[in-house]
Amino acid sequence: MRSEEQYLIDIVEAAEAIARFIDGINRETFLQDEMRQSAVMQKIGVIGEAARKISPALQNKYPEVNWPQVIGMRNILVHGYYSVKAIIIWQTAVQSVPEIGKQVTQILAKEFPKSD
Repeated sequence: MRSEEQYLIDIVEAAEAIARFIDGINRETFLQDEMRQSAVMQKIGVIGEAARKISPALQNKYPEVNWPQVIGMRNILVHGYYSVKAIIIWQTAVQSVPEIGKQVTQILAKEFPKSD
């Protein structure tokens, strides 16, 4: 079984990947690039799936992360994939994912400090 630390790391790594995938492109380019859209959607799904594995206790300790919204986006991608619009993926990638990555990075530092 994977640890909560690993799931949090998964979230941060997926957020970092999304940042790389959209680096240097604009909305119009993204909306015309099916492969890039698919890559970003997959990583948003990873973020939501990993968030689902975080215990209610840890979620409650960090309410600044909108856990229900993060998990809900994953559910839409998985169960309502046919209704997902590329513009929503773009907006999520640009507006929400960087903040989630930052918040979870801070959680990792607090909950699982590295001893060097």
